[in-house]
Amino acid sequence: MSSEPELQKRALRAELRERRRNLSSLEREKATAGFTENLESLVTELSARSISCYLSGTNEPNVRPFLEWAERSGIRVLFPITRDDGLLDWTVGEGRSETSSVYGVPEAVGELLGPIAINDVDLILVPAAAIDASGMRLGWGRGYFDKTLGSMERCPPVYAIVFDGEFLDEVPREVHDQPVNGVVTPTRIIDF
Repeated sequence: MSSEPELQKRALRAELRERRRNLSSLEREKATAGFTENLESLVTELSARSISCYLSGTNEPNVRPFLEWAERSGIRVLFPITRDDGLLDWTVGEGRSETSSVYGVPEAVGELLGPIAINDVDLILVPAAAIDASGMRLGWGRGYFDKTLGSMERCPPVYAIVFDGEFLDEVPREVHDQPVNGVVTPTRIIDF
């Protein structure tokens, strides 16, 4: 039987997915420019030389222009690779090749570095459905990033990337949910 927060999360995720699907191409272009500028600014401000970041899919905040900038700037980027046990492997990706995970999420193709490779990065950038004013992250329901962040002994700053309308007063939470240190939207960077 589902708990009340679990039901609330499901309903909110469905609403947020629909909002993302309804964004116009102009809204997406403007958001991408804002994400790119703010992510570059965050990485520069933190003097990050190694980061982890996801490959964005169709309805996600587009981080690909930012990733191109990171590559040109000599910043090492680790990309998450889903595993059957609910953990994440990591790769630097080779040749810009990608595939789709079992969930249809884009993933880089490359040598697997294992789950602990993320311990060496200066900044972790994670996808999210929404973030609330306390820094609580609502993910998409599979728990990969919550498990990863919850198992790290020493965690660098973690920032979620969401559209402006996905920064909310409050999101439903459960015991396993992990907060983030900040959020990046097309118009601002917020530290918690």
